[in-house]
Amino acid sequence: MSKFLSLPFLVAAISGITMAIQGTLNSGLSQKTHLLAATLVVHVIGTVVAIITMLFGRVGFFSYNWFTIPWFYYLGGVLSVVIVGLVASSIPKIGVCNATTAIIIGQVGAAVLIDHFGWFGVDRLHWSPWQFLGLALFAAGAKLLFR
Repeated sequence: MSKFLSLPFLVAAISGITMAIQGTLNSGLSQKTHLLAATLVVHVIGTVVAIITMLFGRVGFFSYNWFTIPWFYYLGGVLSVVIVGLVASSIPKIGVCNATTAIIIGQVGAAVLIDHFGWFGVDRLHWSPWQFLGLALFAAGAKLLFR
């Protein structure tokens, strides 16, 4: 089966849909309150949901040796706060479509570099000429979407 039609691709696409919805909801919350307060509330709620999910999934939180994990893996928590804040502040100014387009351009650009150089412990996947063409077409499509 093609990677394009695989279950992981579908899961990633659903993730993208939820990110657009999440950004919209977080933006609305920050407009009704304050950006930093909304970011905190979103993460507190996320923490509660994660704890409940772990309890129901019977995941042994204390069964891991957390001190042996590379320090940079923990930066995801910091980046989560940055992402929520940046997305929530950009959507009211440029709209959901433009913000999501910019987000995807940033994600794909960073992802190509991470894959190519094997940053953060991922297996290296070298660039190909087709990827350059894909990125160029992607950028052109993003320009057409940006209003």
